Amino acid sequence: MVNEYLQAKLDTLPARPGVYLMKDEQGDVIYVGKAVNLHSRVRSYFQRASQHEGKTRRLTAEVADFDWIITENEVEALVLENILIKQHRPRFNVRLRDDKTYPYIKIHWQDPFPKVSVTRRMAQDGAWYFGPYASSGAVRQTLDGLRRIFPYLTCNRQITGQDEQPCLYYHIQRCIGPCIGAVDQAEYRQMIEGLARFLRGESEEVLAELEARMQAAAEAWQFERAALYRDQMRAAQRVVERQKVVSPSMADQDVIALARQDGDACAQVFFVRRGKLIGRELFVLEGAGYEEEAQVMPSVLKQFYDQAAYIPPEILLPAPVEEADVIAEWLSAKRGAKVTLRVPRRGHKRQLVRMALENASEMLASLRQQWQVDKSKQVQGLAELQEALGLASPPARIEAYDISTLQGRQTVGSMVVFAQGTPRKSDYRRFQVRGRGAQGEPDDYAAMREVLRRRFRRAVEPPEEDPGRKARAGDAVWTVLPDLVLLDGGRGQLNVGLEVLQEYDLRDTVPIVALAKEHEELFLPDREEPLRLPRRSQALFLVQRIRDEAHRFAVGSHRQRRRREALASELEAIPGIGPRRRQALLKAFGSLEGVRQATVEELAAVPGMTRVAAQAVKEAL
Repeated sequence: MVNEYLQAKLDTLPARPGVYLMKDEQGDVIYVGKAVNLHSRVRSYFQRASQHEGKTRRLTAEVADFDWIITENEVEALVLENILIKQHRPRFNVRLRDDKTYPYIKIHWQDPFPKVSVTRRMAQDGAWYFGPYASSGAVRQTLDGLRRIFPYLTCNRQITGQDEQPCLYYHIQRCIGPCIGAVDQAEYRQMIEGLARFLRGESEEVLAELEARMQAAAEAWQFERAALYRDQMRAAQRVVERQKVVSPSMADQDVIALARQDGDACAQVFFVRRGKLIGRELFVLEGAGYEEEAQVMPSVLKQFYDQAAYIPPEILLPAPVEEADVIAEWLSAKRGAKVTLRVPRRGHKRQLVRMALENASEMLASLRQQWQVDKSKQVQGLAELQEALGLASPPARIEAYDISTLQGRQTVGSMVVFAQGTPRKSDYRRFQVRGRGAQGEPDDYAAMREVLRRRFRRAVEPPEEDPGRKARAGDAVWTVLPDLVLLDGGRGQLNVGLEVLQEYDLRDTVPIVALAKEHEELFLPDREEPLRLPRRSQALFLVQRIRDEAHRFAVGSHRQRRRREALASELEAIPGIGPRRRQALLKAFGSLEGVRQATVEELAAVPGMTRVAAQAVKEAL
C-alpha cells in the first residue's frame, strides 16, 4: 500500500516529459529515470507490484520519497537523466564503473608548439581530445608507441629555436628538436597533425606522407632527416600491421556488446576507423547484472557517449534497445550529423558484433576468475588476521587511520574502510586537523588523537537534537563500530588510540593495532613485543594494503589542500577577487591550472563573477 504522503505526490504528477528521482528514508537518491509522461510512468511503480520484476520490487520497497523535473522533450530528459546519474550514482541504476574519471589523450593544438598529455576533463579550449580509454595505463601504452612515430615535446622549455643544446630525448630520437631549430614551427605542427590523424584511423594517408617526406629529404641530400622519416615510417608500419581490416566499406563504426554472468557485467567497445579495428576498450558495469539487455544497453550508450571525444556515424549493436530513436536523435545532435544505431543480421557487420560479443564474454570470464582469486585471498587474509590477533571472528570491517602534514601545516587525517577485505570508498572520510602540539609544533600524536576523538565521539554520542536538521547521507557511517582499527605507526600511536577508546568506553569493544612501516611490525595492546606476521602471509599483504591505502588517501587530501591554498594565494593578488570569488573559482575548476585554462566566458559564468573580473583573472594568470 502507498502511504498518504506518496499518494498525494503521485496525484500531482504532471503528464509531461521529464526526469524523476527516487529517494530512500535518508533522502539519498537511489534511482533516476526519465519518462515521456511522468504521471503514468512514476505511478506505474506503485501499482500491480506482483507483476514487477525483482529489481523493481526491491526499489519500490525502499522508496520513501521522490522528486521530478519537467523538460521540454524526451531528448532533454535523456540528457538530464544522464547528468543526474553521474551526480548521484544511484545504486539501482546501471553505471559505468568510475565513468567520471576515464582518461583522454589531449593534443594542445591551441599552443604554438603543441604538446600531448593525458587528461580526465574535456574543455572547450581549442585542444583536440581522443578517447575515452578504460585506464590511464591504456593511454600511456598508446602514447609510448605513438611517440616512436611522432616524437613530440614533453619538456617545459620556451621554444625559440635558439637553444644551444637539446635534451636527452633528442639524442634518443624521442623529440625532433624544435628547441634548437632542427625543425620549425610549421614542420612540428605538421607532425602533431599526423599524430592526430593516426589516432583518428587515417594511418594509410599518414604513411604515404611520411614516405613522401623521406623521398624529398633524400633528394635534397638531407640524409639525417630522411633517416628520421624512415624510422618513423617503420614504427608506423609496425603499428598498422597490428590493425586488423574488419570492414570492406572503409567506414567509421563503433561496435558495442555486453556480457553478463551471475550479476557481473561488462561492455566491450570496438573502434573501427576507415575499416580498420584501431582499438578496443572494456568497461565494467555496476547494477546491470539482473537487467534485461534492452534496458542495460541504453544506459551504456548514454554514459559512454556523453563524454566521448568522437561519435561515429554508425554504431553496431547485438540486439534492439529501448528508446533507440531518442538516443539516435541525441547522438546526431552531439555529432552534428546523422548517427544510426544498427542491429546487423548478416554479413561482415554481424561478424563484427559476434567478435565483440565473444571478446566481451572472454574478458568477463577472465575478470571473474581474477575476482574469485582475489576474494579467496581476502578470505584467507581475514582468517589469518583473526588467528594472529586472537579475534573472536574475522574482522569484517577494518578502519585504518593515517596523518599527513608538512611542517605542521595543512595537517590532514584519513579514515579508510575495508569491508570483507575490499575498499568501501563510500565510507572513506578525511579530517582537517585543527589542533597543534603542546608547543605549537607539529605533533602526529596530537593529530591522531584529534582524528580518533572526532570519529568515536560520533559513534557514541548521537547528533545534536535539532528538529530542523535533515539527516545526512553519511551519518550512518559514524554509528557503525569497526571490527578492527589499524593505525599507521608504532607503540606511540597505539597508546594514543587506546587512550581515545578508553575515553568513550570502547577499549574492550573495539580491537586496535598499529603497523610500523620500518620492520612491518604489528603493535598490540597488553603485549610488550611487536608481532611479526609471516612475510608471505595473506594477513600481512592485507594489512599492508590497508595501511598503504590510508596513506595514499591522506597524502592525496593533503595535496588537495595545498593546491587549494596555492590557488587562493595566486588569486589574492588579483584586484576584485575576494574570498567568495576565489572559493567559487576553486569549486568550478578545481585547480589553478583549471582556472588558467578556462576562457573568459567560462570564468564569467562562475556564480559571483563578472566579465570584468573574469578578464582580470585571465590577464593575471
